[in-house]
Amino acid sequence: MRSDIMKKGYEKAPHRSLMKALGLKDKDIAQPIIGIANSANEIVPGHIHLDELAKEIERGVREAGGTPLEFGTIGICDGIAMNHPGMKYSLASRELIADSIESMAQAHPFDGLVLLTNCDKITPGMLMAAARLNIPSLIVSGGPMLAGKYRGEDVDLIDVFEGVGKVAIGKMTEEELKELEDLACPGEGCCAGIFTANSMNCLSEALGMALPGNGTILAVSLKRRELARLAGKRILELVKEDIRPSQIMTRKAFENAITVDMALGCSSNTVLHLPAIAQECGIELDLELFNQISARTPHLCDVAPSGKYHMQDLDEAGGIPALMNELAKKNLLNLNELTVTGSRIGENIKEAEIKRKEIIKSLENPLHREGGIAILRGNLAPDGGVVKQVAVSKEMLKHRGKARVFDSEEGAVEAILGGRIKKDEVIVIRYEGPKGGPGMREMLTPTSAVCGMGLEKDVALITDGRFSGGTRGPCIGHISPEAASGGPIAIAKDGDLISIDIPNKRIDIELSEEEIRERLSQWRAPEPKIKKGYLARYAQLVSSADKGAILK
Repeated sequence: MRSDIMKKGYEKAPHRSLMKALGLKDKDIAQPIIGIANSANEIVPGHIHLDELAKEIERGVREAGGTPLEFGTIGICDGIAMNHPGMKYSLASRELIADSIESMAQAHPFDGLVLLTNCDKITPGMLMAAARLNIPSLIVSGGPMLAGKYRGEDVDLIDVFEGVGKVAIGKMTEEELKELEDLACPGEGCCAGIFTANSMNCLSEALGMALPGNGTILAVSLKRRELARLAGKRILELVKEDIRPSQIMTRKAFENAITVDMALGCSSNTVLHLPAIAQECGIELDLELFNQISARTPHLCDVAPSGKYHMQDLDEAGGIPALMNELAKKNLLNLNELTVTGSRIGENIKEAEIKRKEIIKSLENPLHREGGIAILRGNLAPDGGVVKQVAVSKEMLKHRGKARVFDSEEGAVEAILGGRIKKDEVIVIRYEGPKGGPGMREMLTPTSAVCGMGLEKDVALITDGRFSGGTRGPCIGHISPEAASGGPIAIAKDGDLISIDIPNKRIDIELSEEEIRERLSQWRAPEPKIKKGYLARYAQLVSSADKGAILK
């Protein structure tokens, strides 16, 4: 066993003595030792209940003949961190999570790991750690939140964000917004649509690193507790069979994850996280692969923010196994990939059926012919930009307008809520990329304000930052190279014409090559916004968004 190096032999008597201070007995120490990386805390709704699930995992580990040892790692709530300097830390926390788990699992060589997660950066950070360590591991998520109820309609956090824009133009009163605020998030779990947290927890299933149901079983369901207990048992089998992440997270498994991503209509943040996880596996995922898979994969799931249903409905419809079984009917998946169940993907999904066809559509009757995400390129984004194309209205799939340029998110939000954005304009928010932000803030506040004010069919928004999984409308993020690295977005000026052509995967600024070169020759890098602490180090080491914003 891997843990023998810290517990076996007379020379490890001091080590065993310390373990006995924990209350462990000789039998406990002799058994496989399973680390449980628990990201529970009291500020993230998706993590408030994880201590309860950790107890179930421990119970399963003990029942299967192992010794569970729990340790903690951080977790940031993107919603609470939104639209203030705290959001700079969100994406950057992914690397801290991966590093902290690596540190704990190397300092205390566990035989296996159960990674207890739920929200946005925590799941990819944990998957990165699993790939880096390459010891038997599996992911357990805390599950989705129930949708709220507001005047007879299902609602979620995004409705509250959009409500701010409605109040700004008089479509909603502050009293009505307060009522919505009180009802939209009814309890524990990650926010109720196919936003980043639920996207990554569903894709953990598709990758093979989580048990079936991980992405969709509700946080409040007893089935979530049963899944956690089963995971505790299953990790002992993975240790016994020596099934490692490198055997599961293969290139074909990542292709499966991208395929499910496109069919689900996942968050555009998956285009950051999947390449970052793959890089830890020694696999390069070029952005063009996302376009190739999107072109052959129809969008099938009518789930918020691009659809009207929520995660509870997706679970009732059969969840990820049912969706994958439908995709398998046209050979869109690699069915022979190993999973943490010990079985192949094809075996896991073969009995799954779609139970609510209004939520998971058939391949013959898709919501959209292409998948959820598109990668755009052009002279404004030579290395690519990302858009959730299924959340864009038909009227805005092609758009041409004058640039309104802002060097920060705050400046753009002030102009939007102040009514200073005109029809047909293109809002440009720059110096918010991985290096320039630093930390590549999500832009849910400006995008939700645009939608709440009813401008999503009139105004486009582009940024070298990124968008929440809850964003909808013509919002193109991850513009690479970013402004802080001297990308063309840095030289855009108010009034420049910008053309967006999502069907043809283009985004361009209507300037001659000569004019672009001239402006770039005059450009000078700005002073770093943050000069000390973690973010200062992060800005010096982080790659561009098209490479997953990984640390070099």
